[in-house]
Amino acid sequence: MRFRYICSDCGRTYETEDVMYLCPECAGKNDGSTFNKGNLIVKLDESVLKAAAAKDHVRPSDFYPYPVTGEEAFPIGVTPLVRPARLNEENGLANTYLKLDSQLISGSFKDRASYLVAEQAKAVGERKIALASTGNAGAAMSAVGAAFGLDIVLFVPESAPVNKLMQSVLYGAHVVPVKGSYDDAFKLSIEYTRLFGGINRNTAYNPMTIEGKKSISIELFEQMGRKVPDAVYVPVGDGCIIAGVVKGFIDLLEAGLISRLPHVICCQSERSDAISKAFETGRFIPVDATTRADSISVNLPANGRMAVRYIRESDGWCVRVKDEEILEAQLELTGKAGILAEPAAATAYACYKKDVERIRKELGEDAETVVLITGTGFKDMKAFEGRAVLPEAIENSLEAVGKLGF
Repeated sequence: MRFRYICSDCGRTYETEDVMYLCPECAGKNDGSTFNKGNLIVKLDESVLKAAAAKDHVRPSDFYPYPVTGEEAFPIGVTPLVRPARLNEENGLANTYLKLDSQLISGSFKDRASYLVAEQAKAVGERKIALASTGNAGAAMSAVGAAFGLDIVLFVPESAPVNKLMQSVLYGAHVVPVKGSYDDAFKLSIEYTRLFGGINRNTAYNPMTIEGKKSISIELFEQMGRKVPDAVYVPVGDGCIIAGVVKGFIDLLEAGLISRLPHVICCQSERSDAISKAFETGRFIPVDATTRADSISVNLPANGRMAVRYIRESDGWCVRVKDEEILEAQLELTGKAGILAEPAAATAYACYKKDVERIRKELGEDAETVVLITGTGFKDMKAFEGRAVLPEAIENSLEAVGKLGF
């Protein structure tokens, strides 16, 4: 066996490689009043870790639960690791990097999870994958499905950004808008899988989504010279991305390739901060999320308990920023680093900026810090309305050029 499942909450172990979603013992107790229990951790067999450790250069696929067959059809990474000179000079920290997962094929980090779920479907002989999404996960799964010839059924709240939904339509997915919230779409997608079969890709439901997301940490290890940074800033909504980031570093640690985990920092909007509050208070209760950063706007984080656990295990912490700071960070990334990030991705940079003094005091001025840019701004150009204006056309004359003044 390459892996087994362990419940993140009760610790039960399930010795099977069959498709599992949640711990049946814990999931049956969920009533929606607190963060759900029963999310499963995929524990790799020691033989898999030893095989990876013996290599001079590791790839994410060395740490996947399933053998991969589609890397050439839909390559995942390696995404650029940029040292933004102007931003670093302004912030006074020379060794800060931006990890540009906005450069993945569908334009977001969600390609990582979707790719591995597609490999899971192929491994178990399924051709249909259902999920719910506000945009990025659906676009990613639809893109992978197009490359692999899989049938993708996507439930979305009708209020989701049009650019993201059109991506999925163009990739050939069956897009089903729902008159309701993401939570409503999520429930309907679960029912669809129950009725019609196939694999369900839902984040914080299918544990392979976290296994796919951990690939970013394996990439960073090699990109940084076979070591890990001192800190990683991660935008957080339902808690799956940050769980995947920490899980990747844990796998590297258990393989003996690193001696410590980096500090992994939870970055949230003040208007969607359920996980930050849970980390600080120990109370796993929902919030009324209203942030403009739609990709991380979550009332009841589906992977919140695991996220809090992993933030603690990595000796991380939480940072919250105002929506105004997120939008300012978005403009700063474009104007001073040439990087167009969607609001959710810009949240990580906004939180990093707020944390600069803490980094300097606790980690040192030479600390190596990575900020995850998880999605491209082209997905949500409406976010720039009222903040950036196209100039008026000038007359077609030399006189008009002479009056420009810049």
